[in-house]
Amino acid sequence: MSDSTGANNSNSPNSYVFTSESVTEGHPDKVCDQISDAILDAILIRESELAEADYVSPDGERADVKRARVACETLVTEGLVVLAGEIRTQAYVDIERVVRDVIEGIGYNDPTTGFHSNSVGIINTIHGQSGDIAQGVDESFEVQHNIETTDPYELIGAGDQGMMFGYACNETPTLMPMPIFLAHRLAERLTKVRKDGTLPYLRPDGKTQVSVRYVDERPVSVEKILISTQHTADIDVEKQLKPDLIKHVITPVFEQWKIPWNREEVYVNPTGRFVIGGPAGDTGITGRKIIVDTYGGKGRHGGGSFSGKDATKVDRSATYAARWVAKNIVAAGLAKRCEVQVAYGIGMAEPLSLMVDTFNTSNVDETHIAQAVQEVFDLRPGAIIDALDLRRPIFQLTAAYGLFGRELNEFTWENPTRAEALQQAIKRLI
Repeated sequence: MSDSTGANNSNSPNSYVFTSESVTEGHPDKVCDQISDAILDAILIRESELAEADYVSPDGERADVKRARVACETLVTEGLVVLAGEIRTQAYVDIERVVRDVIEGIGYNDPTTGFHSNSVGIINTIHGQSGDIAQGVDESFEVQHNIETTDPYELIGAGDQGMMFGYACNETPTLMPMPIFLAHRLAERLTKVRKDGTLPYLRPDGKTQVSVRYVDERPVSVEKILISTQHTADIDVEKQLKPDLIKHVITPVFEQWKIPWNREEVYVNPTGRFVIGGPAGDTGITGRKIIVDTYGGKGRHGGGSFSGKDATKVDRSATYAARWVAKNIVAAGLAKRCEVQVAYGIGMAEPLSLMVDTFNTSNVDETHIAQAVQEVFDLRPGAIIDALDLRRPIFQLTAAYGLFGRELNEFTWENPTRAEALQQAIKRLI
């Protein structure tokens, strides 16, 4: 990224400003995502433990993490958590304890905030998974229609229909768009300085927003930064909060990632006050931050949410896989930008379609890239689950600060491990 001293060429006809936002883990919608994913993780852990102990239920069902199904939704409001959804498992999980632990971990432990981990009410309406849905996942369309196969991945159908997108670009070290990348890093830092006591007057709820100027589709400068964060009632926004956020949040992030920053427009709590926050100030629901979860609007989205869903739900697993494919394409040097779409039918193992769009940035024909993807990647749901190891209890970790662009050991879809294989496939095709 160029500096902000005139090199941004904002008068260019190919210049525009693109904005993305992130939210902290204390945002009401993200509280819900974390609760839903914590319940999923708890079930995966307990089901695995039972399977290792060779547990068989009274009705003859053997514990098996591969057969666990979770679709858990959460709603939070002042003093209340409501759980709904469909689950199939042999495990008993203390769901109330899971919920309270999540809320405590986020930092809602002040009784004056209207949402406290120890006193919040919990309504649990979770019930069993529909047999109509289960049969298509347990026994795929291909198997039900007598298509002979010994391939185990042909046996597992997609848990829903729909189309999923993945995106990657070479704007940042993690191959993410610059605006959402910076918004996430600011949100992470905002939480860090709250939890480590640097800014003890902060409270869990918060949002960040970054506006980046692009010229000829390349980011050249950061133009505006907006942070809205919950705080105690005794804090002056302009005299204390804004200088503290510039010093302890914005500057460290920009220095760490070597982003030129000349104190462009910074806005902090534009309403002037953000004391009432979290679920006491705004109702939250699972799955309402799917653009924050993905690419901040830079890449397209199929519409499905992620949290609370086990990996047979392709809304989750295929979105991870599409990012994995797109990132490997860019990492392989085949394109500067790439978007991948994959589509499924409920109960069907084979994807219905695959599309690769490189926005005219590829150095080989897109048709060849799509062919190479089909050769290198198996995008059937069962194959995705195994390749990305998606039966591990890692999902609460994904529920805040983005599904993508965080190169953690748990995030297998962020590993460009098949870039070389794509390059070799391209050589064979051209």
